[in-house]
Amino acid sequence: MMVDPARYGITNPTEPVVHELPDLRYQNSNVPVRVQIRKAEDGVWRGRLVFGVGEAGGLLATAEIFCAPNERDLWGSIRDLRTHHLQDLYRSLVE
Repeated sequence: MMVDPARYGITNPTEPVVHELPDLRYQNSNVPVRVQIRKAEDGVWRGRLVFGVGEAGGLLATAEIFCAPNERDLWGSIRDLRTHHLQDLYRSLVE
């Protein structure tokens, strides 16, 4: 999966940053997928997946299921995701 890990103009890594991923095809519709990453107070990089569009109340998000000692390793975990993993995570949120 191609993702862009660049953090342009971000001076505070503890502020969450959202990056768009390719849409997920689920039950004949396209679902927008984004990843929200941040550096936690304990120094560990954490991330969650956000599915859908619209207001915050209408979005579905995982817990911070990604964590790594540095931003590069975090992006490595995200890149290793396959479509079936994303589909299973999304299905666990909607069903």
